[in-house]
Amino acid sequence: MNRSWESHGVGRSIIRSVRAVRRTMTNPEGTIARLFVAVLAALATFGAAAQRLPVDRIKLAPGFEIGVFSADVPNARSLAHGKGPVVFVGTRGDTVYAVRYSDGRATQVLRIASNLNMPNGVALRDGTLYVAEVNRILRFDDIESRLDNPPRPVVVTDRFPSDRHHGWKFIRFGPDGWLYVPVGAPCNVCERDPDRYALIARIRPDGSGYEPFARGVRNSVGFDWHPETKQLWFTDNGRDMLGDDLPNDELNRAAKAGEHFGFPYCHQGDTPDPEFGGKRACSELVPPVANLGPHVAALGMRFYTGNQFPPDYRGSIFIAEHGSWNRSERIGYRVARVVVEGGRAVKQEIFAEGWLDGGRVWGRPVDVEVMPDGSLLVSDDQAGAIYRISYRGK
Repeated sequence: MNRSWESHGVGRSIIRSVRAVRRTMTNPEGTIARLFVAVLAALATFGAAAQRLPVDRIKLAPGFEIGVFSADVPNARSLAHGKGPVVFVGTRGDTVYAVRYSDGRATQVLRIASNLNMPNGVALRDGTLYVAEVNRILRFDDIESRLDNPPRPVVVTDRFPSDRHHGWKFIRFGPDGWLYVPVGAPCNVCERDPDRYALIARIRPDGSGYEPFARGVRNSVGFDWHPETKQLWFTDNGRDMLGDDLPNDELNRAAKAGEHFGFPYCHQGDTPDPEFGGKRACSELVPPVANLGPHVAALGMRFYTGNQFPPDYRGSIFIAEHGSWNRSERIGYRVARVVVEGGRAVKQEIFAEGWLDGGRVWGRPVDVEVMPDGSLLVSDDQAGAIYRISYRGK
């Protein structure tokens, strides 16, 4: 049975209020008034949860505004929009959620599955929800018609490594109909089987046909396809322990299958690795389209294909920067915008910042999702929240 909100703070408040009203039903006098009060109390609880998030500290360009889409999705990470008004949310815990919404705000948070192994990745195809655990891909058939009573998962494949270090996965279906699945390096820097680790692979929807698509990818937790060229673009997290300023995280473009993007031999396109750099020259490997900054933890990314934002935003890439974990001066904790022209990244700018506030971190962006109305969702695993950025005009 799907307990939806009952396991969360808002849900417990609503359940308590409803149960209290039920106890009054033996005496109908005052029942309607009590029900009205209970509903108001539940709504106030939801509003209080949202108000605890200081979104007023988020800085945006003129005309843009940010609000809380949901404050009740613990460890919210990867996002995938359904055919109807529902967003599926993966986590690095053990649970997958579905968030129903109306008028730009969540109305219900449902638990689709629990007791999974870091189900970070979520993707949809033909009404079926695909979920990536560390070593398995699961599917939940006809999910949107069964949100209140989800089906048991079917194992699509369990062929992926079980290493938990960089083992969480972002997944998406490509224009070719294949499911793209990254496998991170099980280390900070090492040389492992290039057909199993540090790559982006692809499989058919039934789990067959495994093939490496892009190698030399240390840890990609976000990718998308250019809306016109259909080429794969992806973020990649650079290695640690080379100091505060090396190497940069990368934005890469895979023009074709089989390319090698550097790891562990070359970082940020021009920096040989101290241990492995002698084995392959940087000039032999595909350089990044853009260097995104050292240790910003560039994760989820999407090309903006909506119509709500000003026209010059169309075709830009939005990137969620989770933020540094061991840099002496923190960096990231924001959403960046990369302007793309003619297949090149021509400009970078900060689109939304403020989750790092005076040295204090209160939120960490993980993924972004362009909504049907053209607004942009941003997930935050630290705050257990999803934000909605919209444009209202200058």
